[in-house]
Amino acid sequence: MDAVTRRFLVLGKVQGVYFRQSSRLEATKRKLRGYARNLSDGSVEIFAHGPADLVAELHVWLKDGPPHARVDEVREMASDDALPLPETFTTL
Repeated sequence: MDAVTRRFLVLGKVQGVYFRQSSRLEATKRKLRGYARNLSDGSVEIFAHGPADLVAELHVWLKDGPPHARVDEVREMASDDALPLPETFTTL
């Protein structure tokens, strides 16, 4: 399966609830590359790179997130595959 890179913007109560670390664990289970970071508007931005089906699995997980999160919306955007990403999945 071809690799894809996607940018996700997760909106809701997603900061201060272990969202970035939980995203890292979920992405690492799927052997995805990329990162999760908090944005100043209270959302979390996630870049994920890997097989399309595994990135899609992460997208499904993002819609619920960890137990204390409240996800209102997940926006998915295509991303430039040439974007330099870490060799693993990390948090920023």
